[in-house]
Amino acid sequence: MTNGPQRGNGDDTGSELVTKTRTVAKRPNLYRVLLLNDDYTPMEFVVHVVERFFQKNREEATRIMLHVHHHGVGECGVFTYEVAETKVTQVMDFARKHQHPLQCVMEKK
Repeated sequence: MTNGPQRGNGDDTGSELVTKTRTVAKRPNLYRVLLLNDDYTPMEFVVHVVERFFQKNREEATRIMLHVHHHGVGECGVFTYEVAETKVTQVMDFARKHQHPLQCVMEKK
């Protein structure tokens, strides 16, 4: 046994350099959910769809429906991919169930 400082045994008492990896969260891509105009789906049905699946009040749903009617397409909302995909599927299934040709699509924002 020796008295005094020991060297070379792996017990370094000097300073250490500690590095941290910073993870930067990337924002998810967003998608616009759009309704397309057709000449057969009743306006009231479109208003109902917008209220039910996009949680819009009657006034906002009517505004969106009129935009679709006059411009051929209208945005119902902007969502992450999974949410947008689900909404498109829900709207399309609901329209088919009620025998309307309403089209709902999504596009990357």
